[in-house]
Amino acid sequence: MKIWKGGARVRNKKSEWAYRLMTLPGLLLLVLFCYVPMGGIIMAFENYVPSRGILGSEWVGLENFRYLFSMPDVSQVIGNTVIIAVSKMVLGIAVPVAFAILLNEVCSVGFRRVVQTIVYLPNFISWVILGTIFQQMFSANGLVNTFVQSLGFEAIPFLSSGPIFRALVILTDCWKGFGFGTIVYLAAILSISPDLYEAATIDGANRFQRILHVTLPGMLSTIVLMGTLSLGNVLNAGFDQIFNMYNIMVYDYADIIDTYVYRIGLISMQYSLSTAVNLFKSVVSCGLTATAYIMASKFANYRIF
Repeated sequence: MKIWKGGARVRNKKSEWAYRLMTLPGLLLLVLFCYVPMGGIIMAFENYVPSRGILGSEWVGLENFRYLFSMPDVSQVIGNTVIIAVSKMVLGIAVPVAFAILLNEVCSVGFRRVVQTIVYLPNFISWVILGTIFQQMFSANGLVNTFVQSLGFEAIPFLSSGPIFRALVILTDCWKGFGFGTIVYLAAILSISPDLYEAATIDGANRFQRILHVTLPGMLSTIVLMGTLSLGNVLNAGFDQIFNMYNIMVYDYADIIDTYVYRIGLISMQYSLSTAVNLFKSVVSCGLTATAYIMASKFANYRIF
């Protein structure tokens, strides 16, 4: 209920408090499952011993971080993570944008809907299942190498050659996720006013010129938004995918921060060191996301949040 007071419309305070109270359960769950566990960050500054607990373990300050950056394989792990994550980010934007533009140019609405459904289906399949499928397909005696050998060529070491395996990881991730991005960018294209296309056609613009000067500028805000949101994942190369596909022969090219934390934290039981690695990753991701938002707001004049 709203009342008028002094020429201005004022909300009923009781109804406002009712809406605020409705958010309380969500806020409680957020605090319980997102903020309370953050107390475990203290382990990164301790020599954590499970029998003593967090409060009883020895405080060592930044010693875990010094030890982390002195380890010889950390730079390789971070490098692998950045290369794989950035490649996924670039393809994760470029491929859906291109596919959405091409699909939008198709005249048949029924065909577009069928294609959207087909390309979106892999997004619902777990990497536990897809990892097993890809391992069977690209193994030495798998479907792909059987076909390659039938053409008279040698088998390709997809799962044992580091550079080839890294490319396989990036491409399969793009194949799995580009359907979701396509739907997002198609929605951005459909929000563009048809009058702009009609005006461009009257001015003599061909189809390519309409895409270049109408479609892409109309999608720019969505592209900036998706790029900004993905920038925080620069150090997140996809644990589920790589863990289910990689092996010891490709550690030099496929070992990322998450799999490294899994080995030193759960297998080697170096809990403090693994917490320090994850804390470093989270701080960098948070900083990159904030930087991307500031740059998008300042230089592109796009306010995202």
